[in-house]
Formats: sequence, C-alpha cells, structure tokens
Amino acid sequence: MITDGYIGIDFKIKTVELQGKKIKLQIWDTAGQERFHTITTSYYRGAMGIMLVYDITQEKTFDNIAKWLRNIQEHANEDVEKMLLGNKCDMEDKRMISKERGENIARENGIKFLETSAKANVNVEKAFMTLAEDILKKYPQKDPASGTSGNIKPTGDDGSQSRKCC
Repeated sequence: MITDGYIGIDFKIKTVELQGKKIKLQIWDTAGQERFHTITTSYYRGAMGIMLVYDITQEKTFDNIAKWLRNIQEHANEDVEKMLLGNKCDMEDKRMISKERGENIARENGIKFLETSAKANVNVEKAFMTLAEDILKKYPQKDPASGTSGNIKPTGDDGSQSRKCC
C-alpha cells in the first residue's frame, strides 16, 4: 500500500495476448482497506472480472471474503467473472487457512480458486490468464475496425492491511 500522502490504491496496467488478441488488464489493488469501500464499489460496476485475494497466514483476511462477495453481489454486474486466490502459499509453516477452506468457499460461490505466492511467483500469471480467458469467453470483443477495444478490468481485494501484488 502506498503511504505518506498518496492515494493508497495501487493501479497497474498489464497487457496480455490471448487468442491472437492483445488485451489490456486494468488492475486496481486496494488491499481490502475499508477506507476505499466507496471507491471500490464504483469500480465493481464497470468490472468484467474481480479477484478476491486473502492471505493464507491471516484468518481475518479470509473472514473478510464473505463481506467482499456480498459487496460484489450488491454492486457489480450480475455476470462479472470472479476468482478467489489464497496468497502466500510459499509460507506453509505459517498457514492458518487450509487449501480446503479456500476451495470450499469458492465452490459454494461458483467461482474458481487458486493458491498463489506473489513472492515466489507461484500461479500469479496463471491466475491473471485464467481470469482473462474466462472474461474473453463471456464477453465478445468489439470490432477492431470500429476503432474501439474492450478493456478487461480485474480488481483485487484481499482484506488485509498490507499490499498484495497479485
């Protein structure tokens, strides 16, 4: 999380190539902080994909997933693609949330699940590519001849106080 007078939301643009098309991902990372609730709910409306990220070493971040899912249901488009990520899987010795608990909440909500490690670069690329592919299947791309292109905007919220790079 950016501090010392900055807004506190990390924004990145990542371009990926899928099915011969370049797709621009706009990634908004609020690290799940409550003070950005108003901002995040407005971004839900335009999002085609949302990544929910919790820290496998912090019970509170997992407990917040249910709240974030309710917020998405309230504020996002009904057909938004969602993905649940359990981050820090490289820290097995400090694990507090079992993989099965993550899989269960994902299954109950009909969303995909992966465990990732931003630090060890485990499944990070796979998570973005999977979400992008699922969005591409769901949303037809606009005609390049018209001069417009679709942007895929996954947002990541992990419910913790520290910034996560997923």
